[in-house]
Amino acid sequence: MQQPSTIEELQEIVRQSPRVHVRGGGTKSALSSGAGVSMEKLTGVIEYDPSEFTFTARGGTPVREVETLLSGSGQYLPFDPVWVDQGATLGGTIASGLSGSGRFRYGGVRDFILGLQFVTGDGESHAGGGRVVKNAAGFDFPKLMVGSRGSMGIITQVTFKVFPRPQRYATVRVKVTSPLEGSALLQKLARSSLELACLDYQPPGEVVMRVGGLASALARRVERITELVALPVEVLLDEEEQGVWRAAREFSWMPTEDTLLKIPLLAGQIVSLEAMLSSIGLASTPRRYSVAGNVCWLAWPADRGPADLVAILSKLDSRAMAIRGKPWGVLGSVRDAEFQKRLAQILDPAGKLACRY
Repeated sequence: MQQPSTIEELQEIVRQSPRVHVRGGGTKSALSSGAGVSMEKLTGVIEYDPSEFTFTARGGTPVREVETLLSGSGQYLPFDPVWVDQGATLGGTIASGLSGSGRFRYGGVRDFILGLQFVTGDGESHAGGGRVVKNAAGFDFPKLMVGSRGSMGIITQVTFKVFPRPQRYATVRVKVTSPLEGSALLQKLARSSLELACLDYQPPGEVVMRVGGLASALARRVERITELVALPVEVLLDEEEQGVWRAAREFSWMPTEDTLLKIPLLAGQIVSLEAMLSSIGLASTPRRYSVAGNVCWLAWPADRGPADLVAILSKLDSRAMAIRGKPWGVLGSVRDAEFQKRLAQILDPAGKLACRY
């Protein structure tokens, strides 16, 4: 495994190698399978200005290091990056395009990137965006890199905007009797004015939501949730409350040997997906519907191939990306693959940068 410690070393590796597959912290094994270059030495925060709510760091910097830094000034990354405790990096988070349950209220990782630097397939270093919020000059390379899985360039430096951390959170759990009831409740809550920070459904029967803000206003906000839900609720606070969302972002609810899939869908499709999983004997496979049901995190059993999954995706007119486990890449409908390939031909004319379409 090659470990460049400078951008110049990385550029030389790219120029000299017929194929370059990079990994960050190795937390997304299905995406980093076969990687020959590690970014673990291209790390460190370059600049942090709490008064401007921005920081700049190298691509291999662990998100955990950044979170620790931000917490000292009462700030945080609201998109709720995943696998922080296990070593996820800033570059890997952007390249995979993964956000956690906090994406519901504030948007995903793409909404917090102000600028970045990257090395293209010809070994050249380029930059896009800037270090301030009001910057709209040039082509929007930062957005292009989100979810590109390294096919457009290797991220070497990034600037993020951050938010003030809420004083306190509360989590509300609601028991439901079926996927139909769970889906209906998700949609009802998503359309409400409650300003929830997170809104997930975990089969077979639990809708869980998070609200954060001023500690003095939290009790009334929980009361409003209870009134709208009109069902018995359980309210969690402090350490117990934090543990719920830590487990969600670290995916501790799924078996480590299974393949973790990310499936985009609509809340109205939950019932159909649940029925299809039951029809193939996967009614009990671990899964979680996040961001008000717009993302399904599905643990696909280690002893099953992708054939049934592809059939399900076809019926949903959707696709899935393998994040951990089997390196299946993207399965199902990939309508924008041609556009991605045309961009890759410009940024990676020799086809050196590894990516599965």
